[in-house]
Amino acid sequence: MTVTAAAQPRPSRLQSLWKSISLIFESRVATVGLVMVLFWVVLAIISLFWTPYNPNAQDFIQNTGPSAQNWLGTDHLGRDILSRLMQGTQVILLKTRLPGEAGISIPGGVAIWGVLGSLASGATLGLNAGYRGGWWDQVIMQVLDALIAFPRIVLYLVVIAALGQSDLVVVLAIAITGAPGVARLARSLAMDIKTRDYIRAAETRGESKSFIMFREILPNARGPLMVDGMLRVGYAIFAIGTLGFLGIGLPPPDPDWGNMVNEARKSIFSNQLAVIWPALAISTLVIGLNLFADGLREELTRYQK
Repeated sequence: MTVTAAAQPRPSRLQSLWKSISLIFESRVATVGLVMVLFWVVLAIISLFWTPYNPNAQDFIQNTGPSAQNWLGTDHLGRDILSRLMQGTQVILLKTRLPGEAGISIPGGVAIWGVLGSLASGATLGLNAGYRGGWWDQVIMQVLDALIAFPRIVLYLVVIAALGQSDLVVVLAIAITGAPGVARLARSLAMDIKTRDYIRAAETRGESKSFIMFREILPNARGPLMVDGMLRVGYAIFAIGTLGFLGIGLPPPDPDWGNMVNEARKSIFSNQLAVIWPALAISTLVIGLNLFADGLREELTRYQK
């Protein structure tokens, strides 16, 4: 007696989740990228509870005394580089500081919230443009094309100059500059998916356009959007470093990797390590995210085929 496909038990959510996670380890590129990213995530979590020294301490005796062990050296003010790198990772990946002197933070780093904002706004605009078409498509894409025409650094400067310097303003700047690219991707996916039979069936049932866009099209487009979002986290980290190097990035007191490079370059001939380590931190985290996203995209494409 044979068992039909309909009689086979459906996999549990845990099994489905493990099957999705196992795709990562089937790609060496994705695995290497994941290890690089997890290194910085773990380091950021540890820094919530412990750092070798006070990251903002400018006391040479504290950091360079006979009993001190500065594994990565110190900067031109005697501050421990490892402690500053550890705490700088928090702002990028783990927490976003709210304006005010209370020091209140919300979970999720500046890069994460910025990319989530660009995904939310860009996907909404792209789905409306791709599914509705007509003047919706024309107006939305014309506005987004106008934003794309400006260099990103100019948009960063405009947003920060208009709203001031804070973590939330950097989040908003990343979201605004990233939304057009996400919208173009979501639009192309929506134009392809809306021709499928299940979309026609939903329209025949009389479902609203919003229901079709967010309950029918979006779940089937989330794979490419998630991979694109992972790549954009790397772009966001690089943008934060660029703004910090220009002196208009994340405000003190928490260290900013880009600002660390900017400060250390003034004494680069006497202390090269103060420039090398934060620059290496930015590059390794960005490269790790890119490798992870590229490997995952290859595995998803192969799995779908």
